[in-house]
Amino acid sequence: MTNHWVDIKNSDLVIVMGGNAAEAHPVGFRWAVEAKKQNGAKLMVVDPRFNRTAAVADIYMPLRSGTDIAFLSGVIRYLLKNDKIQHEYVKHYTNATFLIDENFKFEDGLFSGYDPEKRQYDRSSWGYQFDENGNAKRDMTMQDPRCVINLLRDHVERYTPEMVERITGTPQKDFQVFCEEVAKTSAPDKAATFLYALGWTQHTVGSQNIRTMAMIQLLLGNIGVAGGGVNALRGHSNVQGITDLGLFPNRLPAYIALPTESDPDLDSFLGRITPKALISDQINYWQNTPKFMVSMLKSFYGDKATKENGYGYNYLPKLPKGGMDQFRYIEDMYQGKVNGFFCQGMNPVASFANSGKIIKALSNLKYLVIFDPLITDTSEFWKNHGEYNDVKTEDIQTEVFRLPTTCFVEEEGSIVNSGRWLQWHWKGAEPPGEAKTDGEILSELRAELLHLYHEEGGKAPLEPLEAMAWDYANPLAPAPEEVAKENNGYALVDIKDASGNIILKKGQLLSSFAQMRDDGTTSGACWIYTGQWTEKGNQMANRDNSDPSGLGNTLGWAFAWPLNRRIIYNRASADLSGRPFNPKRQLVKWNGKNWNYVDVADFGNAPPNSPTLPFIMQPDGVSGLFARDRMAEGPFPEHYEPVETPIGTNPLHPNVISSPIVRIFESDKAELGTSEEFPYVGTTYRLTEHFHFWTKNVLLNVIAQPEQFIEIGEALAKEKGIGHGDIVKVTSKRGYIKAVAVVTKRIRPLVADGKPVHTVGIPIHWGFSGIGTKKGFFANNLTVRAGDGNTQTPESKCMLVNIEKVGA
Repeated sequence: MTNHWVDIKNSDLVIVMGGNAAEAHPVGFRWAVEAKKQNGAKLMVVDPRFNRTAAVADIYMPLRSGTDIAFLSGVIRYLLKNDKIQHEYVKHYTNATFLIDENFKFEDGLFSGYDPEKRQYDRSSWGYQFDENGNAKRDMTMQDPRCVINLLRDHVERYTPEMVERITGTPQKDFQVFCEEVAKTSAPDKAATFLYALGWTQHTVGSQNIRTMAMIQLLLGNIGVAGGGVNALRGHSNVQGITDLGLFPNRLPAYIALPTESDPDLDSFLGRITPKALISDQINYWQNTPKFMVSMLKSFYGDKATKENGYGYNYLPKLPKGGMDQFRYIEDMYQGKVNGFFCQGMNPVASFANSGKIIKALSNLKYLVIFDPLITDTSEFWKNHGEYNDVKTEDIQTEVFRLPTTCFVEEEGSIVNSGRWLQWHWKGAEPPGEAKTDGEILSELRAELLHLYHEEGGKAPLEPLEAMAWDYANPLAPAPEEVAKENNGYALVDIKDASGNIILKKGQLLSSFAQMRDDGTTSGACWIYTGQWTEKGNQMANRDNSDPSGLGNTLGWAFAWPLNRRIIYNRASADLSGRPFNPKRQLVKWNGKNWNYVDVADFGNAPPNSPTLPFIMQPDGVSGLFARDRMAEGPFPEHYEPVETPIGTNPLHPNVISSPIVRIFESDKAELGTSEEFPYVGTTYRLTEHFHFWTKNVLLNVIAQPEQFIEIGEALAKEKGIGHGDIVKVTSKRGYIKAVAVVTKRIRPLVADGKPVHTVGIPIHWGFSGIGTKKGFFANNLTVRAGDGNTQTPESKCMLVNIEKVGA
């Protein structure tokens, strides 16, 4: 979230798209209710289903799954055509005025630079024009046709209300209502917030779904303000934390890229990833990447990280050509190229797309190690469960090891919520039996690997493993406090300011990432977490909920990254002179030294009316209506159909139907279905009564939702002769499930490109392991192994299916 849960109460308009907050985030949803009660805010929901959030909304409208960009681009067109933008914000705080390279163009569904053989773009034309001093050119009158704002007008002109309805199925009258309500928040004293979740991310255009919404918020002036923002609803404890700490195959902690095989040394790597300022007088805070990176390496490798060896850079793993993600790893496993798989805190048989392929891939392993408190479906993939998992156990030679771990209530530590708050929690119960924390298991594994290497040797080099700093009181059981301090960072020598004054003594904890150095004199594994545990103690354990402003910015409660800042880019809540756009929700105020006020200012100490602009992480100081080279599909969003499209074309450009840079392997292309064979759209979702695949092991949850079901509308049920309570078989090109049919008014057919489109709703929570008497099928038996070109997130929210009655 750019904002936080409590801040939702400050909104004048709450929009839920790509999520179902009342169902999947019922505790956090209370703040949307508070916005209605305190501000008279309206709640609008756009979703293929009339879901539980829609049931309490003021305004609901349907759309076809996978068409959000068309809908939102139509909103952008409406805002620009009707002059419903926050002019001062757009002019000064976005790149609307910047001039774009003359070679950039968009034509017939493709941006300039597309290579059809590589299925990727050369993004060199996706940039600014520059003057003789190397500064990006701007036209503050916004008359130049190469201005971002004018290129954007041209780009969205195709998204008329008629085209929006043709693509999305949303009736024009409903779409008009949405546009009018959103446009009201272009007034400087109004704010709208968008709440989204996996309904936006789990598409082959998921990143651009979110970006299109962010562009709307920028046009409205709703970023950096109370009650505004781009707000992702994290569904797991601790999803935000693992994102922050870099538990991705292409990331290091704190959103620093993992080096690739083409980055031979630290200097060349830092030279590639550290942004250069694009206009003068901007903070461009990512210019400090060398400080963050070197401090991280010192945390990783301690005394073994020296200037002479690039601070241990060569010990880091490097991404291979073509990248690495779960698509490639499973593909390699499927092809028999992987020997072993350590599966920690996940259940890929149930949670990865195309469960049948996952089971085949696991069957090719020599060994599989499961870290989990529960018996998972993945740990039993080799068992024959009849129709639910019809495998030949005797043919599977994979050896499975189960290592019982603790769950979060059986250990202490920090959890990061959607609003970036790091909150410390304490142990509530002792773990059962032989269960150990993940930290203990990994530490014992490390120790045994070192022992075996020294005794027997090994194929992989030993030096990176030996070089790891492991300076814990008990090397076999690192304490959460030790790890938290390690993430925070230390002064490794006396640290001095520019005047030569000592600001930190050797061994003291850093209080700000501004104290990090790139010369090996500071450590810190996750720079955005610096400040969470300082010489003043554990800031994550703070529990002062006083709120003097009434805006919910409880700075004494826990710690929010970065630097306890509750609303990111909050300097943008005031104009260039410092006058707040909404005096009733003022966040920052110039005090002669800095802008700290209701919130910790997300800015430096540049005074009012200085040329330094609010978006301090950006090399141009402004937010991006035009993304330059940062998005794989293009600098503007564009509607592309799901890889399995029910209409068989793209009304905007029939020659480019789906995303041209979608992440997909050849073996998965062979398992794509067509609308002739599979005429209906399947979409997955979650239920309040269950939590992913965990709670089929919890009796009360099983009692609350004991049996697998799917939802279909009355029209489809009539067409297929299906009654409420019948047993149905839902089939895709990849597999099938059987479940009870719930016939409901909540799902209705939409007309897209002249064709009726029916949706089949598929809750995800069942499988063959668990304590219930009724087993279930994996919803992911049906889903597509195709991913977003930026994040590689699979398209689980949209697949083609067929449905038939198989029993009563």
